[in-house]
Order: sequence, then C-alpha cells, then structure tokens
Amino acid sequence: MLTLALESSAKAASAAVFEDEKMLAFSIQNAGLTHSRTLLPMAEDMLKNLGKSPADIDRVAVSRGPGSFTGLRIGLAEAKGLGWALDKPLVGVSTLEAMAWGGPVLDGQMLCCAMDARRGQVYNALFTVEGGKPVRLTEDRAISIGELESELIARQEPWILLGDGAELCYSTLDRSQVTVFLAPEPLRVQSARGVGLAAMGKEAVPAGELMPQYLRMSQAERERLAKLEKE
Repeated sequence: MLTLALESSAKAASAAVFEDEKMLAFSIQNAGLTHSRTLLPMAEDMLKNLGKSPADIDRVAVSRGPGSFTGLRIGLAEAKGLGWALDKPLVGVSTLEAMAWGGPVLDGQMLCCAMDARRGQVYNALFTVEGGKPVRLTEDRAISIGELESELIARQEPWILLGDGAELCYSTLDRSQVTVFLAPEPLRVQSARGVGLAAMGKEAVPAGELMPQYLRMSQAERERLAKLEKE
C-alpha cells in the first residue's frame, strides 16, 4: 500500500511517501513560506523521483490537528483535493500522536508532546513507549503550562519533550521538580514521517468525512463571540 503523508500544522511543512510501513522518501520545508506554495510541490517531486504518479497513491494521510488554524486548513484542503481528484481515501491523525511516532521511540520512554498554543497554553498529550510504539496516557488537550507541570510532577517520571512547544516547556517548567529532556531537534519537530507511521493500521475514510481537530476556537471566533456578548 502506497501512502502519501502530509504535515502542515506548524511553521514547517513536510511530506513523505510510505510503502506499507517502509518510508521511501521524505521532504521538509522550514523556510517560513506559505504551506500552499510548498506542500504539494514537495509531494509531486518525491513521487516523480520514485517513478510514481499521484494515481499510484492508495491513500493520503494528513495531520488533522491540533495546530495552526491556517496550516491545518491548508493541509486538509490539499489532502481532500487529492482524495476527491484521485478517488482515494484519507487517514486523519492527531498531530500530537504523529509527533510521538516521529520521536525517539525506545521502550520505557515517557513522551510529552507539546505545541505552543499561545495565551499561556500548550496543546499537549502524554505517551509512553511499549514494544517500540507510543501508547497514549492522555487525550489531546489544550492546557496551561502550570497544569502540565503539576501533572508531570505527580507522575514522577523523566520526560522527553517533543514538538514546537518543547523549548517553551523546557524553559518554563520547574526542573527542580520534574525531570525533562529536549529530544534532538530532527526528532522534535512534527513531521510527515510521524504522520505516516501514526496512520498505519488506522481506518481510511472518504475525503468528505475528514474534519479538523482544533481543540479551541480561533482568535477570530473568540473576538466574534466577545463582540456578540457585548451586543
């Protein structure tokens, strides 16, 4: 089975091609360009270099959130466009779960996946690694760094920090109370490699059924709600 994986939830955009569980190609762009300019060209170049065409894809895997509202919309729109045009199913995966799959997955490790959600919060999920695979300890959530710190202290484990919120957590958490380590940068940032791995074994759905997982309202939605409340 040939899977095209796409990741656009944060500053970096990436694409990967998998044949079953084997990654055949991977490409990442972290120059700050709009994902709509970079994501599909990367995917097309990879397929061309592999001697494949978009028609050879069996399914498209994509990060569906949480993450940047704009980035997620671009990734999902492009995944759905491919799904509709090629009549291929989609697999949507949690950005945080994909992050865990893309990290250092050695048995016994505890993984704290975090994305900077602004306003003193992080998008977060905790995982442990069993049999070389991440296993969930929590659902995806938007929580304050203080709440996360309390939970990590209570669990009394050393944690590896992953995601674009890892450095924020590392510099903010009370490291006299909780033991945390930054994952190596190439494994820290969310990527299509993790998306492809996280999609393995998950059920694909028609393009029209895949929805984003934002976890909270966008700034524009919050401002609109505040305006309506004042009225």
